[in-house]
Amino acid sequence: MASRGLVTARPGRRAVPGPAAAPSGGGAPGRTPSRPPAAAARERGFRGRLWAAPPVLALAVVFLYPLALVVRESLAPGAYAQVFASASFRDALVTTVWLAAAATAGCLVLGFVLALVVAFVPFPGGRAVSKSIDVFLSFPSFLITLALLFLYGTVGMANGLWTDVTGADSGPFRFLTTPWGVLLAEITYFTPFVMRPLLAAFSQLDTAQLEVASSLGARPLRIVRRVILPEALPALAAGGGLVLVMCLNEFGIVLFTGAKGVTTLPMLVYGKAILESDYAAACVVAVVNVLISVGLYGLYRTLVARSGGAGAGREGSRRAGA
Repeated sequence: MASRGLVTARPGRRAVPGPAAAPSGGGAPGRTPSRPPAAAARERGFRGRLWAAPPVLALAVVFLYPLALVVRESLAPGAYAQVFASASFRDALVTTVWLAAAATAGCLVLGFVLALVVAFVPFPGGRAVSKSIDVFLSFPSFLITLALLFLYGTVGMANGLWTDVTGADSGPFRFLTTPWGVLLAEITYFTPFVMRPLLAAFSQLDTAQLEVASSLGARPLRIVRRVILPEALPALAAGGGLVLVMCLNEFGIVLFTGAKGVTTLPMLVYGKAILESDYAAACVVAVVNVLISVGLYGLYRTLVARSGGAGAGREGSRRAGA
């Protein structure tokens, strides 16, 4: 047998030098041993927590601290009992809920119909209309209300045209300062928030299903009910949840319509804090409004997560079938 560091020579062949034995530590000569993966992961996690500390601290100072002050002010002795026993709070709560629910229902119906037209009915400028929805989402809510005031206000275009034609002293359109005017403004403003997720869902729809259904003699309404609507339900639920949360917290539309008989929870907070200087009652109403909104937002996020999971499952099924 050859000595250490040599390869054993076969008969008739010379022995050649072999590779030197590795050091007992297992690493290459002159190299420090690498750290275990668990230690490296712990160090990366520690560094990540250090980088996350400043934004979390800024969030706590900017958002959580003022919210904590509101909660503390609402805990004044007898504040909750006084607010819950008042008729104004109960009326504002009922008005807020029914306006938000009615506006959400209207947005779902109108948004679904408009999204169907934009996605499946070819017409000149359809692509531009689809792109303009994103621009519409950036508009402030009071801008839509001002536009409706120009159209249907007391001295708006519709009443002016009526008085010019009939010679009457005033026009018949006075609904804008009623709950119906607020409802119209909210449906007008929030419908694109339903259309956007619907258009995204329709873009993922397999057109082969529509072609097969049409070739089998299914009418358009049946295709919508049996093929398109089941695919759009997750997007409808997500868009409806978002609109419901936003309607519950809407302040600008109610204020700019001038509907004095319409008092929602945000308007009640404004009235208690600014007009009556009753900050404890205002904070109680604000806390109730926040709790309702956070609960509905949690439901909205759940629906969005299920929508994504359902979409991934359908895509996987289509690929498997292919």
